[in-house]
Amino acid sequence: MISLKKYLDADNRPSVSEPPADEPLLTTTLDCYRSALLSIGRNAVVGSPALGLELEHGLQGLEKRLSINPTVESVQWAQSQVEIQLQEWGARTANHLKTKSDEVKELLIALANTAEAVGDRNQSYSGQFKDLTSRLEKIGNLDDLTQIRSSLVQRVTELKSSVDQMTRESQNLVTQLQAEVSSFQSRLKAVESLVLKDELTGVANRRSIEERVQWHIRNDQTFCVIMLDLNNFKRVNDEHGHQAGDDLLKQFAKELQMNTRSGDLVGRWGGDEFVVLLLCEGANAGFHIARIREWVFGKYTITVGANRKTVDVNIDASIGVAEWRNGKTVEQLISDADTAMYKDKHEARLLKA
Repeated sequence: MISLKKYLDADNRPSVSEPPADEPLLTTTLDCYRSALLSIGRNAVVGSPALGLELEHGLQGLEKRLSINPTVESVQWAQSQVEIQLQEWGARTANHLKTKSDEVKELLIALANTAEAVGDRNQSYSGQFKDLTSRLEKIGNLDDLTQIRSSLVQRVTELKSSVDQMTRESQNLVTQLQAEVSSFQSRLKAVESLVLKDELTGVANRRSIEERVQWHIRNDQTFCVIMLDLNNFKRVNDEHGHQAGDDLLKQFAKELQMNTRSGDLVGRWGGDEFVVLLLCEGANAGFHIARIREWVFGKYTITVGANRKTVDVNIDASIGVAEWRNGKTVEQLISDADTAMYKDKHEARLLKA
């Protein structure tokens, strides 16, 4: 764990003035760019429902910021974030579909072989099991994990029904099949748990964060959401490369997780944004934010280049906090935290200007 952190040195970057409001071409161009961001996000959801939602939310956040503060600097920053998010989404999508689909397909083949073997040994059920085997093999050709999971659950239910019918004929065979079904269900749960983690940092991903927030809302529990956006992260990528940037994100996520309570949830919202779900009232959130500033912000040592040399960088983040109140939705809560975080970033820049 990193030793006592010190606050980040002042950001001396010059402020960038807003574009003239009386230039229709610039306004129209910016509107088209924002519309394109939203369109990319919607199509990403259509192409990959499991991973596209995260990209859509990320691009919606960028579009929102451009609508609030349409400056040259904010457009340039948004462009860099779009590149980062699209690269990450592409890599995650390719790896997700290959790894998870291959694992589920292997599970399906094992289940199909078991069903067919049972059918061969029990001629009275041979036709039923061969039909089930054929349908299981077709499931293996699907690319959408959500659809695979739904189809698999249905087929396992059908197999269980057949097993129940055979109970009187072969108790030993039933025991074997029940063990197989239990194994398949355990492996399916393992696949689902992987889907709830951010592949780069190992902390909770956006889907996991949203599900936890929804759970607390359903149970009427008091909690707060803290949104953190790393400052000057683009500079790290530009000067030292994306591999060094990934190294920094992993270290920051680990420090953030180590300096929160076990009952709180730390997750990566996307890009260089992180979320902490705190089980406390808004009035008490300041204590936890102060701890984050003291122990998580500060100097990090990253590995750079093929020669693996080390470089020290100072990192902090803009912070926004929102407390859940009865009647507020997940989207409203996250939006409130995001707006507060962006306000914190904007005010910090004005102070340094």
